[in-house]
Amino acid sequence: MATIRFQALRETLNRKPITVVEPSMRRSELYCINVFNSTKAKHYMPKEAYNAVLDAINQGARIDRKMADQVASGMKAWAISRGATHYTHWFQPLTGTTAEKHDAFFEPTGEGTAIDKFDGSQLVQQEPDASSFPSGGIRNTFEARGYTAWDPTSPAFVMGTTLCIPTVFVSYTGEALDNKTPLLRALQSIDHAATDVARYFDKNVNKVICTLGWEQEYFLVDAALAVSRPDLTMAGRLLMGHQAAKGQQLEDNYFGSIPERALAFMRELEIECIQLGIPVKTRHNEVAPNQFEVAPLFEEANLAVDHNSLLMDVMAKVASHHHFKVLLHEKPVAGINGSGKHNNWSLSTDTGVNLLAPGKTPKSNLMFLTFFICAIKAVHDYADLLRASIASAGNDHRLGANEAPPAIISVFIGRQLTEVLNELEHVTTGNLSPEEKTELKLNVVGKIPEILLDNTDRNRTSPFAFTGNKFEFRAVGSSANCAKPMMVLNTIMAETLRRFKQDVDALIDGQHLKKDDAIFNVLREYIKASKKIRFEGDGYSEDWAKEAESRGLSNFKTTPEALKIQVAQSSIDLFEAHQVMNKVEIEARHEIELEEYTKRIQIEGRILGDIATNHVIPTAIAYQNTLIQNVRGLKEIFEADYLPHAAQQIEMIKGISSRIAHIKTFVDEMIEERKKANKIEHAEEKAEAYCNNVKPYFDKIKYHCDKLELMVDDELWPLTKTRELLFTR
Repeated sequence: MATIRFQALRETLNRKPITVVEPSMRRSELYCINVFNSTKAKHYMPKEAYNAVLDAINQGARIDRKMADQVASGMKAWAISRGATHYTHWFQPLTGTTAEKHDAFFEPTGEGTAIDKFDGSQLVQQEPDASSFPSGGIRNTFEARGYTAWDPTSPAFVMGTTLCIPTVFVSYTGEALDNKTPLLRALQSIDHAATDVARYFDKNVNKVICTLGWEQEYFLVDAALAVSRPDLTMAGRLLMGHQAAKGQQLEDNYFGSIPERALAFMRELEIECIQLGIPVKTRHNEVAPNQFEVAPLFEEANLAVDHNSLLMDVMAKVASHHHFKVLLHEKPVAGINGSGKHNNWSLSTDTGVNLLAPGKTPKSNLMFLTFFICAIKAVHDYADLLRASIASAGNDHRLGANEAPPAIISVFIGRQLTEVLNELEHVTTGNLSPEEKTELKLNVVGKIPEILLDNTDRNRTSPFAFTGNKFEFRAVGSSANCAKPMMVLNTIMAETLRRFKQDVDALIDGQHLKKDDAIFNVLREYIKASKKIRFEGDGYSEDWAKEAESRGLSNFKTTPEALKIQVAQSSIDLFEAHQVMNKVEIEARHEIELEEYTKRIQIEGRILGDIATNHVIPTAIAYQNTLIQNVRGLKEIFEADYLPHAAQQIEMIKGISSRIAHIKTFVDEMIEERKKANKIEHAEEKAEAYCNNVKPYFDKIKYHCDKLELMVDDELWPLTKTRELLFTR
């Protein structure tokens, strides 16, 4: 292994940056060149088919078979013009990745002839084998039937020589087996609820669209070095390895000069993304060495989620061209920052208004305040559910690690907006006098745009922070599919807005308050009710953990405990009320996520045990034997007086023996705990056993392995070291 390590290092050091050939067209001209968007559709489809697609996108109307055939014909003609030979229904099963099965357009007609066939039935629906995808007990393994169905709201695209058609994935009995279906349902729910409330202020609003702008953090490590690490290859992170002497403590990486090889990768990635319609805008060095970020402009949430999933696929392919491996694990290297995927969320109307941005008039600012306060109330009421939406084995390492938001869900809004809410909290009960209403609108509501001009700072320790015209959900993990946190966030917001409208209408109808008076009264009560979720301080501090506990806020530090809320009756009632998921789908997802957590910890335990016993211990023994030979040689030379000369070597021999003994003991104990956990059939109990009884051994084994790394001759050490992975460019 040591030979492999040094061969990998030599290969890496001799590697030159790959020259990326820039296309002759500007990037603005390349944008969406491989996407069957409305412009292409209008050109390749009859007008009636084009209008049918628009109705499906804007109104959810069904597309009949005749129209589907015309859409498919136009889509096929365009795809073939882009070099496509195959098509696939591209979907997002509950594995956390994407899936696709390619079929050729080609179909023989007899007598040695063939045609390019792709009709409406092939566009609208396919029947992939669902037996090997997670279902959480929705169907038995032998009941393999599942269906993919075209999602016209997300445009088809050509990847290489394949036409990719974004689809939902459902079981034979109709339950969702993917991430997209519940998201689409949640987006429909927020549209209805937000539109009803927005019409208090603007009767012309007919639709509200959820927008999402994600920020994808990732690491790049040399592919040859990554292959030399079994843990990095199979688990996506280093399970052992002493911290490099230099990490991020000098604060010289963030926004620093981008290394040449990484920049070449970024340039090719951007070209690929632009052609696929992903509007990437930003690239930069992140805080940790070899850590970077890419971010697009915001888009409609469903499309943004698809684009993020597509980006992660494209990143891996482009990285291989540049002899890199992309690490999307939330904590691939201990001792330096992990990676997140900040979700910047907002709501916009079909009249062009961002509901989370203040306007130019008190009326528009009252609308802003309504949605702003309702968002805070939603997070307050469903904080535990929001925490569950970002729970994973990888994110457990990152949350609260003095680099990312803590596991305690709170909302940051800034000092000035806090003062605004404090003033609104003391609004007079009932009907406002003309003087009170004028003072409120002019002196409080009217000043919001001015306030926000100087309120652009962000609290990096807050999991849910207001940043001027949107909320930034910072706790989402780097490898996560954005669909789940977006599904939860939009559902809880829809429920809060629904309740808000009921409360306002009750005051208007029951107490005969004027509309503005009723709105102010309900907002005041919501401010009071959600006050404990707001926190403006340091989320990393121990004082905050104590204060949060006194406020009654949850602090779920592990995935098994965080996920329990998903199957609580309150959660089931919420999702069923908004027709986002039924009880069967909720319980299935809960079981799938627990099983995934268990399997990831199980895999990491197996890898760690293998490396410790088959790589670290034999290498330590080999070096120990070298030291023993050295001591024997000193004894021959110095005879009875050899001890002063050999004292340090003898101490090292003893130290190595002690480390080896600890590693062997802990590995054996970990294996026994795994065996016990594997006998547990209940998914939740099994996940808890792996979390509480198996996982604690990881740090114990790592500690002694890392100590041996500092003691053993570098020429013998079998594993590529952290410093080599992070500082070999």
